Amino acid sequence: MVSRITKDTRLCISLSGRPSNIGTRFHNYLYDELGLDFVYKAFTTTDLPAAVAGIRGLGIRGCGVSMPFKEAVIPLIDELHDSARAIESVNTVVNENGVLHAYNTDYQAVVDLLREHEVDPALPAAVAGSGGMAKAVVAALRDSGFANVSVIARNEKTGRPLAQQYGFDWRPELGELAPGLLVNATPIGMAGGPESGPLPFPEAAVGAATTVFDVVAMPPQTPLIRAAQERGLPVITGAEVIALQAAQQFALYTGVTPTPEQVRRASEFSRSAA
Repeated sequence: MVSRITKDTRLCISLSGRPSNIGTRFHNYLYDELGLDFVYKAFTTTDLPAAVAGIRGLGIRGCGVSMPFKEAVIPLIDELHDSARAIESVNTVVNENGVLHAYNTDYQAVVDLLREHEVDPALPAAVAGSGGMAKAVVAALRDSGFANVSVIARNEKTGRPLAQQYGFDWRPELGELAPGLLVNATPIGMAGGPESGPLPFPEAAVGAATTVFDVVAMPPQTPLIRAAQERGLPVITGAEVIALQAAQQFALYTGVTPTPEQVRRASEFSRSAA
């Protein structure tokens, strides 16, 4: 167990519009368990270029990138790897001797969760949102065999191109649609935000769904997840997403791949006092 920070301790951080303790507790738990001389700290910023320059200039090993920075960070990066380039969205930055490499582990986490929960790709699906996380979700749905997907986004300039890129439909509102799979990839329901209370989909659509998926991780039970559980529906939570994508980030930062059991324990610890 690392007992103290020294000049040799490696720093990893996260940048988010609304930081939480989930990633901090997850990574630091595993650093301690595996005896790695690392420390992890969550940050927010109002000056993204300066923050990224700090990563490079201070030798910060890695950075998790959350809303609303997943796309804005791209011009500040040196090397976009396939997972980030394919969907033009970044959630992980790794500093290799001053060269910043960008990845997207959200995409793989969504693919893995759809498979783990055995969500039928024949279901019609609706994805709320058109930002960086929505890009990861829509790409993951397409690559998981979903063919009937609607992107629900009030911003036509981002929503329509995202849908068209993957051969799906765009709508400004869900309207009378009743998809079997509902996915929230917006900040609606996120703790501490201006829309922490509302549902991203109409209650009637939630009641008609077969599975509900909310990528928002804080709180662990969002209004959408609670509404689905009250109706006895299967759910996939943002806490599950953040655990899987964080495990992949952890491996990129440290070169050590935690076991599934270690990830489970770290995830439970991360949510215990989020």
